[in-house]
Amino acid sequence: DGVRNYVARNNMREMKEGDECFFYHSSCKVPACVGICEVAVEAAVDQTALDSKHKYFDAKSDPEKPRWYGVEVKYVRQLRRQITLEELKKHKDGKLAGLELLHKARLSVQRVSKQDWDFILSLEIDE
Repeated sequence: DGVRNYVARNNMREMKEGDECFFYHSSCKVPACVGICEVAVEAAVDQTALDSKHKYFDAKSDPEKPRWYGVEVKYVRQLRRQITLEELKKHKDGKLAGLELLHKARLSVQRVSKQDWDFILSLEIDE
């Protein structure tokens, strides 16, 4: 909860039940993909934006015309090993040239193409 970026919000609104996602640790010493989750519930109004007592309250969000949405995800599995941001960056000019994470690192919800998804998963067995 609490995603307050319009691009991230729009990405969540496009997510469909059953879509798989990487679970990525970003606010830590070693940012990394650590697992896979699945969209369990498609985008719905983020109620925290409407609650004046909540830290993610947005006075400009209106129940009739909400600004913020969120999805619910469920655990699928942990990756065999962490795939660090540093490791992903090694492929920035090659296989992962189109990966948004390597160009917009501060965006919390990003698209991942099928090609990038498959390549990242191949890295979990390459050590």
